[in-house]
Amino acid sequence: MTDLQEIARETADETVGIREKAEALLPVLEAGAAEADDHDRFVAENYARLRAAGLVEAGVPVEHGGGGAEVAELAEMLRILARGCGSTALAFAMHTHQVAIPAWRWRHRQVAAMEPLLRRIAAERLILLSSGGSDWIGGSGEARRVEGGYRITARKVFTSGAEAGDILMTGAILEEDGERSVLHFGAPMKAPEVRIEQTWRTLGMRGTGSNDVVIEDLFVADAAVPLKRKAGEWHPLFQIIATIAFPLIYGVYLGVAESARDIAVGLARKRPPSPHALALAGRMETALRAAQIAHGAMLAEVARNDPSEQSVNEVMIGRTLVGENAIRAVELAMELAGGAGFYRAAGLERRFRDVQGARYHPLQAGPQAQYAGAMALGQPVATIY
Repeated sequence: MTDLQEIARETADETVGIREKAEALLPVLEAGAAEADDHDRFVAENYARLRAAGLVEAGVPVEHGGGGAEVAELAEMLRILARGCGSTALAFAMHTHQVAIPAWRWRHRQVAAMEPLLRRIAAERLILLSSGGSDWIGGSGEARRVEGGYRITARKVFTSGAEAGDILMTGAILEEDGERSVLHFGAPMKAPEVRIEQTWRTLGMRGTGSNDVVIEDLFVADAAVPLKRKAGEWHPLFQIIATIAFPLIYGVYLGVAESARDIAVGLARKRPPSPHALALAGRMETALRAAQIAHGAMLAEVARNDPSEQSVNEVMIGRTLVGENAIRAVELAMELAGGAGFYRAAGLERRFRDVQGARYHPLQAGPQAQYAGAMALGQPVATIY
């Protein structure tokens, strides 16, 4: 029986939840994580395993053929996967949030237009890509109006999981009548006008395959543009995106920190405890608990089902607290482990590098503090991103 057949067999039981499915994958994810990291190799085989386990469609409502998982369950899935392979979990988080957002809109805003995409994800096990931070509120790329639609030219950086993707959920800037607007659309990754450039050689998260996607003169029909918004300003859809996506993404960094803690404790217990080791372990536990509490607060904000300026503020405060404390917990894990943690074989140094990625997602430290300050002082936040 092949690896994929075994995974499919073990997870076929409908009573098996996504947490159990993620846990079943942990040994194989951990086994291949170091090799992918050492060679800057995209974790393509893990995507095949995620498909076989039924996790690609986990966030699709049951009514449309999926697993029906809510955001908190999806965050726990990613947190577990990250304990085995941070790169797999982070890349998959970009697909997962692109599924969770239309699912949320269908459930809570009764947006029927989400149904066809959700059904396709479940039936075809489509992988959605996010151009994420390279697009964000300001947008990127160029859209030119032509008969029946637009021609798109763009370079989308940090496209995690690009090699495995079917559709890139992205946008481009249209300059028309003196105004700059962002058009949103899905770009088929197999289109001849779309290609991947191998640019991903990084400090950490090396297996995410977050290469550049280059779009050259791709035609997008008018009917394939579901949203047009003003460039450089928050839009209500982006309040939904920010509220839902970041608890999922930062669940990954929390999982990385939790696995680093476990490795460090295992190494430290092999030595007689010293007062210094006890203090390091206590500081590590405290930082990790702060990250866990902050992540819980992010998920509580999602559960309110009321995306707004306020929910963005609360989630982004949580994003900063999870990131800072996850990084600090892993730093302390390195100290607690001592020299043994410096060896690659221990797995700690990879997690130390991977967790640094928590610094770079929106809203980064400066804009996040500015946004929170503006909210506190009753000032506008529409252009803070």
